[in-house]
Amino acid sequence: MTLFLLVLLAALVFEYINGFHDTANAIATVVSTKVLPPRWAVVWAAVFNLVGALMGTAVATTIGKGLVDTQYVTMGTVMGALLAAIIWGLFTWWLGLPSSSSHALVGGLCGAALATASGDWKVLHWSIVDSKGVATGLWPKIVLPMIASPLLGFAGGLVLMYLLMAALRRLTPRTVGRIFGKAQLVSAGFMGFSHGSNDAQKTMGIIALALFTGTTQGAFNDLPAWAGFLRTPQFHIPYWVMLTCALTMAAGTAAGGWRIIRTMGHKMVKMQPVHGFAAETTAAAIIHGASTLGVPVSTTHVIATSIMGVGATKRFSAVKWGLVGRIVWAWVLTLPVTGLLGYLFVHAINMAK
Repeated sequence: MTLFLLVLLAALVFEYINGFHDTANAIATVVSTKVLPPRWAVVWAAVFNLVGALMGTAVATTIGKGLVDTQYVTMGTVMGALLAAIIWGLFTWWLGLPSSSSHALVGGLCGAALATASGDWKVLHWSIVDSKGVATGLWPKIVLPMIASPLLGFAGGLVLMYLLMAALRRLTPRTVGRIFGKAQLVSAGFMGFSHGSNDAQKTMGIIALALFTGTTQGAFNDLPAWAGFLRTPQFHIPYWVMLTCALTMAAGTAAGGWRIIRTMGHKMVKMQPVHGFAAETTAAAIIHGASTLGVPVSTTHVIATSIMGVGATKRFSAVKWGLVGRIVWAWVLTLPVTGLLGYLFVHAINMAK
């Protein structure tokens, strides 16, 4: 029971970090275009994050039981995964790099599960087709979307911006700025909602996995009567888990992530409200679609590439590609580094017992 409480605490710490780490995803553009002052933008994002986090559990189910063989999962496995994701999230936040909290958690879970299974790679679900003919596993739910979603973000931002430029060519810049100054409030809210609907569910899934593990492995056998709600004979996402994760992410979002906001909103490309609207609308639509399908995509990857696509419509050199290169390296390293950390943490936890 003690280890579960530590796991729960670590999960909420990760969720809080995810909130302030990824705040930039929802509000960097609305801040950089001066549509909202930073404090109000953070509140705006936090509210919509909270609403979005309560809107489903498809992504949580993918994280909790679709990526690794749950019969090999222990409380130590879940703790190792969370510690790996927390350390990577804090490290990239300190550097001001918008890395993926989603992929950090997935990498940590895979490495931790591999350590628990004594190096048996079969513990990882690469690609499985369920009874309904739906493919799940690391390839269709993680790797393929990790490749496709940034490409969609760049192409979508580029195309939408060109369409807006064609439709608005007869309007003065002042008129365009006034229209999209208001429209960007909507797109920023949509971005916050989609971020909550995808990212908050990842922690829901990992807590549900811990509850399922504790029940099936007898860790909750001696629970007092009042704590019986922790037992879950079947994997599912309890409402108290949804609400707790939603509130924690909203609190983290409200804390702000100013280092990454500066990187995303000011350093990559200079934007006007119409550019911010195009980038946010593109990214939010892609992320919302992924949430509906139960695909845990990286909010960071999608909004960053959408910003790049929008910026490229000005001129290709308008995007600061040197900075983009640093961001891409953070993306590439996330899965292997957190996988290794998760693996090492499980061995450390086992040695400490």
